[in-house]
Amino acid sequence: MKKHFWLLASALSMLLAGCSAQEAKPVDAVPAAEASTTAATEPGTTAANRTTTVTTSATTTETTGTDPAETTETVAATEPPKRQISPETAGAVEVYETVRLKDYITAPDIRLKNGSDWLDTSRTGTLEQTVEFTYNGESYSQTIRYQVEDTTPPLLLNGGYGTVIQTGKSFDLNKCVGFADNYDKKPRLTYTGTVDTSQPGKYPITATVTDSAGNQTSWDLTVTVADKLPTYTDDKPRLAFSDFADAYGGANKRLGIDVSKWQGTIDFEAVRDAGCEFVIMRMGHSRSGIEMDEYYRANMQAAKAAGLDVGVYFYTTANSEQAVRKEAQWIARNLDGAKLDFPVVFDWESFSNFQKYSMSIHDLNQLFEVFAEEMQEQGYSAMLYGSKNYLNNFWYPQKKHPVWLAHYTDQTDYAGDYAIWQMSCRGRIPGIAGDVDLDIQYMDMPLE
Repeated sequence: MKKHFWLLASALSMLLAGCSAQEAKPVDAVPAAEASTTAATEPGTTAANRTTTVTTSATTTETTGTDPAETTETVAATEPPKRQISPETAGAVEVYETVRLKDYITAPDIRLKNGSDWLDTSRTGTLEQTVEFTYNGESYSQTIRYQVEDTTPPLLLNGGYGTVIQTGKSFDLNKCVGFADNYDKKPRLTYTGTVDTSQPGKYPITATVTDSAGNQTSWDLTVTVADKLPTYTDDKPRLAFSDFADAYGGANKRLGIDVSKWQGTIDFEAVRDAGCEFVIMRMGHSRSGIEMDEYYRANMQAAKAAGLDVGVYFYTTANSEQAVRKEAQWIARNLDGAKLDFPVVFDWESFSNFQKYSMSIHDLNQLFEVFAEEMQEQGYSAMLYGSKNYLNNFWYPQKKHPVWLAHYTDQTDYAGDYAIWQMSCRGRIPGIAGDVDLDIQYMDMPLE
């Protein structure tokens, strides 16, 4: 837990009443028997509704009326009060924090019966939860009230640092940056400073994103207004597959590629002969409705014919559970029971202007879980694709599903587990005209 909270139990008071043997005073010179009487209360009842009287007498003859051979003094004992857990001492927890009751409530003289239950942290505000426990051999049920807070500031995904606006065009900062909040679907963006798009120049501004709890993230950027927009030239070096194999091949590794329509028509036999062992291909995308990659069927048929292991990924921009389930069902329907050598990959990458999807960070993480659940129902497993940055800062740690890491560097320093590493997007291999992504599969990392 980010915070360690102790819930202190209120003091339990127990009042036990009784009386010791009393000497009865003589009545009319008749010797009185010594007597002792105790009234006891059963656990779970009150003295008002259940009193048991036990009498101990010096004689075996019971007398009543005006001839009191026995004098009885009765004292009612109150039941020990029910154990109470004081809500006033409950500490606040963070929204979506994973906390079990046994870690939130600590009272050495009670035993929690539902301590493995998760504390509900699904929304902010004052929440209630039932606690079941035993004390002194008796069972109790208590409703506790606790506070769930959001103290996490919004996450900056794209600072818009290279923003260039053409002279005379309108400036909308919201279209130039990307941000998300762990809880809010629509955090608020503001900025201070002036951008005059009628005059070329550089305009420094300070942008701020604020969520509903008042948490803020601010950053500085410079907006350039220019008569002509800059052009980009990709002059970075390319990596030949043969050099890739020499540097990254070896025991417990397999080398492969991933492709889509952008690679055009592929000679998969030439790809295989170059040393490639597997190919993961884009099956479809959902930029504007679900569409199949126009090269998917040809790629799948040719890759299998060449003897390559195959997998598929789906490029999604879904922002609802309904949309994700629909996509997973579409994938399964078009696979039609075909065997894959890899889990179906969930590829969500539209972070540069994330706020337009009206989702929180938690929402998208939940959508991946929904996708994985739906694929499993359809007979397939799922894998998460993500860059190092987003795996570290956006996606929750994956304990149930394998990860396909994208990190374009000679040696990755990503600390999490991953089954595949996409180490370059500028690979070159015989059989493909142009760039292709290069991948390393680690055979000691399970795919299921």
